[in-house]
Amino acid sequence: MGICLFLNPIKGAGDDLPNVGNHAPDIAQIDHYDLADVDLAPYQALMLPAHLDQRFFGTLSAKIYAFLDDDKTLVFNGHVAWPMLAEFNEFVPLASQSLENLIIHRENDHPVFDGVLTDELTFRRGVAGFYSRGCNPPPDGATVLHSVGPDRLPCDWLYHRPEGGRILMHAGNDLWMYAGSSDSTGRIVPQLCQWASQTCQGEPS
Repeated sequence: MGICLFLNPIKGAGDDLPNVGNHAPDIAQIDHYDLADVDLAPYQALMLPAHLDQRFFGTLSAKIYAFLDDDKTLVFNGHVAWPMLAEFNEFVPLASQSLENLIIHRENDHPVFDGVLTDELTFRRGVAGFYSRGCNPPPDGATVLHSVGPDRLPCDWLYHRPEGGRILMHAGNDLWMYAGSSDSTGRIVPQLCQWASQTCQGEPS
């Protein structure tokens, strides 16, 4: 088991998110721009918020690839506006945000979402659209976990890189917003941290 490193959102953004540390005691947190100077060797997973300076992150691609090559995990939340890694593609929004287009579908089971009801991903406090409104298209070989709408756009996917490491992509609002939720979505944050803190070795691709 390793330690997960959570990158706090850009200052002034994401202030309404719960304190991740209150729900995942084994997670470390750093300020957004400190990532450039932090040694990633002690950490098993790097968790990125939706409010990310993507251009800044892109300047660190060599550092991130070295991290992944060491059998580590990267978790990305949000919309890819500027592809920072070769595995990332620009966000594709839904053509229409009708209720039918906002329905979340489970495509494959995964430990992060064990016991989480898709109806409770589709609707938050009775409103649809919080979870995802489009997709960051996955690379070839990725496993789609959730899709959105009748066209089944892949909003959550997992990719095991041939060079090593894995990327968990969530094309929507921060998964951290579910920390402490009273419904089944409250399982996401602790299960995410437990899964991400484990080595990728031996996990099916």
